[in-house]
Amino acid sequence: MGKIFIITGLIFLILGLIFYLFKDFSLFKLPGDIYIEKENFKFYFPITSSIILSIIFSLIFYIVNRFFK
Repeated sequence: MGKIFIITGLIFLILGLIFYLFKDFSLFKLPGDIYIEKENFKFYFPITSSIILSIIFSLIFYIVNRFFK
């Protein structure tokens, strides 16, 4: 169980560094994401981005669980 937390932490660290270095790259403005902008109001709901991240994390956890069982 401890190995999974360490690997998950390293994955989040690597992803955080990638997002920090490529912050101008618009990964989270995909078609299907809801973005409403009015005069004094901005609303952003990343539906498509959430689904893609969920699939990616599910695959990562599946692979980690498969190899470190």
